[in-house]
Amino acid sequence: MLVLLPPSESKAAGRRGAAVRVEDLSFPELTEARLEVLTALEQVSGRDDALAVLGAGPSLAAEVARNTALRSAPALPVAELYTGVLFDALALRDLPERARRRARSRLVVVSALWGALRPGDRVPAYRLAMGTDLPGIGGLAGYWRPRLAAPLDAYSAGRLVVDCRSSDYAAAWRPAGGAVAVRVLRERDGRRSVVSHMAKRTRGLVARHLLSREGREPCTVGELVDAVSEVLTCEPAEDGTRLDVVVPG
Repeated sequence: MLVLLPPSESKAAGRRGAAVRVEDLSFPELTEARLEVLTALEQVSGRDDALAVLGAGPSLAAEVARNTALRSAPALPVAELYTGVLFDALALRDLPERARRRARSRLVVVSALWGALRPGDRVPAYRLAMGTDLPGIGGLAGYWRPRLAAPLDAYSAGRLVVDCRSSDYAAAWRPAGGAVAVRVLRERDGRRSVVSHMAKRTRGLVARHLLSREGREPCTVGELVDAVSEVLTCEPAEDGTRLDVVVPG
């Protein structure tokens, strides 16, 4: 099993400690591409129009300015860096030790800046979304797509891939062997509709349960449905490419 996650916009900023060592991150085949995006981000973040280019409001000016010094900023493990709704529900640091060990090899975060990360990778807090058209790079999903294909296809080979990413991040890499996308629906008065904000928390709960449950991890769509049904109402799409998780209205 492999669980794919998006990053969160909110991040914890390290106060002290070693800076990122890009060459030591998982998937070292991405080192050159990471440095290329990092350089482009540093340059644009020092421009007068940085906020507009990065799609950030005035309240995020300090975070954008921080992009200019990412190579020397204190780095945090991915398990501690992301602090958004999905990661709060996942609560990696609070998992039992066995589940934390499982997470180290079964979780991948697809990142606009770093391409792909695993929970033990150490990187600084940054401000960059996958939907950005980065000067010198272009659209980030299109930039990463050919670069992520080989390392992530190899890493996911033979595994059931559970895709908890949002659409922007899913566009950066689609597993060659296919994936089961987790969609969250609200049911109210017998009618169902797709939800967005609540979806993040629900996907975090799905990922947490898959990592922490006892027994054999799911290897098929049917086994995935059985596992998630232990804690949430869900059903598969007919073609097996999606798992619909239904939450009350």
